[in-house]
Amino acid sequence: MFRPVIDRVHSWHWFRFEPREHDYSGRIGASTVSEQFSEYSSEYSDVTDMFRRLNSLDEGSVAFCRQREAIFERSLPIADHIARRFRNRGEPLDDLVQAARVGLVNAVNRFDVENGAEFLSFAVPTMMGEVRRHFRDHGWAVKVPRRLKDLQRQLVRAGDELSQRLGRAPTASEIAEHLGIDRELVVEGVIAGSSYATRSTDVQADDYRPLGETLGELDPGLDTVIDVETVRPHIAALPDRQRAALMLRFLENLTQTQVAERIGCSQMHVSRLLAQALHTLRSRLREPELAVTA
Repeated sequence: MFRPVIDRVHSWHWFRFEPREHDYSGRIGASTVSEQFSEYSSEYSDVTDMFRRLNSLDEGSVAFCRQREAIFERSLPIADHIARRFRNRGEPLDDLVQAARVGLVNAVNRFDVENGAEFLSFAVPTMMGEVRRHFRDHGWAVKVPRRLKDLQRQLVRAGDELSQRLGRAPTASEIAEHLGIDRELVVEGVIAGSSYATRSTDVQADDYRPLGETLGELDPGLDTVIDVETVRPHIAALPDRQRAALMLRFLENLTQTQVAERIGCSQMHVSRLLAQALHTLRSRLREPELAVTA
């Protein structure tokens, strides 16, 4: 009921007084390198020999470039297959293929055949690491610190291991003890995990309304409550005639002439009463200590 009075005072400009954990690298990341390598080793055993042939050629020669291109062409199906294993996880397949092929380029550039290892034992984890990095850097709906992104894989893996061992979902304290980290860091990581994916506000929350209609929003009336409760004691402290003039003018919306007739004085005197009342309110509201203790 004090809203008109408050608006009048304002006109002088000085008065304002546990979500599902997402493994962004995919469950495939839990398999060992040996399992990944055995899937391709027999079919692509000739790739290592192609690197030996590459090493025998002069770097920069036409034959060297052709042999290097041949290695890429021979290994591309592996990169594409790895990308397809990560599909349906929220990222376009074309982006995953590109990430896997970048990993293939890195593997070809860094592989040293003289170490005696097979090329695929080095290339497969390199390509999968590049795909995981793509999920880490581009798959999150909300930006979170990289340390929390890196922590997600550990949390998911620890949760799987402890669930099998305990026969139930582990607590945050049990995961923290298993990983040797603070419980607060586990809780922070779990909360960050909910930032991996978002839901559209247009999806159905129930049978007859979208999710957006079930979400709360800032109530504009909160500011009014603060203003009303701030000015209420100061209005109550006004002299009777000033308070009466203020109420009739701003709450009952009477003209100054009508107010004068109601309280038995001249219109000029009503104008002075209103000016004095508003000046008193503004003066008191300039003093925070007085406003709090009133």
